[in-house]
Amino acid sequence: MSPDPSVELQRIRELCLALPDTAERLSHGSPGFFINKGKFFAYFWHDHHGDGNTCVHVKTSGREEQAMLVEIDPACYFIPPYLGASGWIGMRVDLPDTDWERVADRIALSWQMIAPRRLLEVAKI
Repeated sequence: MSPDPSVELQRIRELCLALPDTAERLSHGSPGFFINKGKFFAYFWHDHHGDGNTCVHVKTSGREEQAMLVEIDPACYFIPPYLGASGWIGMRVDLPDTDWERVADRIALSWQMIAPRRLLEVAKI
C-alpha cells in the first residue's frame, strides 16, 4: 500500500484525463474516470475496505482475459471485489516496479472498450 496515495492518484488522473472527452467524479467514495455523458472506464482505489492495496481498476474483455492477466502477473493483477464479476481487473500501482506504460496501455484499452464510435473515429489511441 502506498504511504501517500496522492502520488499514484495524480499519475492515474493524468493518464485518464489525457484521453478524449473524459472527466472525473467520486463514485462510492473513490475517484472514478468516465467518458462525458457515458460510462466509467477506470477507478482509483486506496486501501479499499482495508485490503492494503493502492490500485486502478479497468475493464477487460471478460473472464478469460481476467484469468490470463492474473496468471501472467499475480503480483500486479487481481480480480477486484464488486467489479470483478462484471469483467474488471485490478492493477496494483503501489509496487516499487510498477510499469506505468503497462498501466497507461490498460487504461487506454479500457477507454476504448466503452468509447462511443464517434470518439473512436477521431481518437489516435
